[in-house]
Amino acid sequence: MPELPEVETIRKTLKSLIVGKEIKDVLVYLPKIIKYPNDVEEFRFYLKGKMVKDIGRRGKFLLIEFEDMVLVSHLRMEGRYGLYLKDDPVEKHTHIIFHFSDGTELRYRDVRQFGTMHLYPKGSENHRAPLNKLGPEPLDETFTFSQFAAKTAKRETKIKPLLLNQEFLAGLGNIYVDEALFMAGIHPERPASSLTCQEVMKLYEAIRKTLEKAIEMGGSSIKSYVNGQGEMGMFQQQLKVYGRKGNPCFHCGTEVIRLVVGGRGTHICPKCQK
Repeated sequence: MPELPEVETIRKTLKSLIVGKEIKDVLVYLPKIIKYPNDVEEFRFYLKGKMVKDIGRRGKFLLIEFEDMVLVSHLRMEGRYGLYLKDDPVEKHTHIIFHFSDGTELRYRDVRQFGTMHLYPKGSENHRAPLNKLGPEPLDETFTFSQFAAKTAKRETKIKPLLLNQEFLAGLGNIYVDEALFMAGIHPERPASSLTCQEVMKLYEAIRKTLEKAIEMGGSSIKSYVNGQGEMGMFQQQLKVYGRKGNPCFHCGTEVIRLVVGGRGTHICPKCQK
């Protein structure tokens, strides 16, 4: 599933590609992706004639913004957007096509069919599902160390499942939690409340540094992720533990191992993360 850095990269790409374009029509081939409104024809009606004003992001969600509406899009496992000319062949598993008045098309393709779209009046999206339960943005200026420390100190759960909880912190997934915990030298099974103030500070800084570097490199292309222009991310070349089972730790040479923590495959250095 694309995490914060991948979705942020897609946001930047789509912003450069479709802002200012006017929707002429929308074709929906897989109605179950449209979660709100419940009527696909209503969904199409509200979007016809609308001009894309901006592309935003909240956690792992893309926000396609119009003057009076916001389309909240979750890519889930393998959803992807691409801009095409209207005569370009339509790939298999293309479920929604936004026809623009200039003859181009924004196509949504999703092999696993897990993606979702909610269309809300602008200004109401953060008070409606799925955005209404999201925790703070880890890179937002308002997300301070003091706030993170206070939230962490109250939780007895293991630190990795806590960081994966989107209601606790928005946007983090398996890749970047593993990488941040390694950078901070914290074992993923440590109870959150057991972390010292110094450890919480290291983790806070590791989360931000990891995400910032991943965004700079266009995200991680582990399986099928590409941005809106079909380009792969490059952060996978910087991964220190994720996916490196059996390889030596870059810091101490100890073999990286794989655990299961909270039902999720987890990679650690057993020496650096005691």
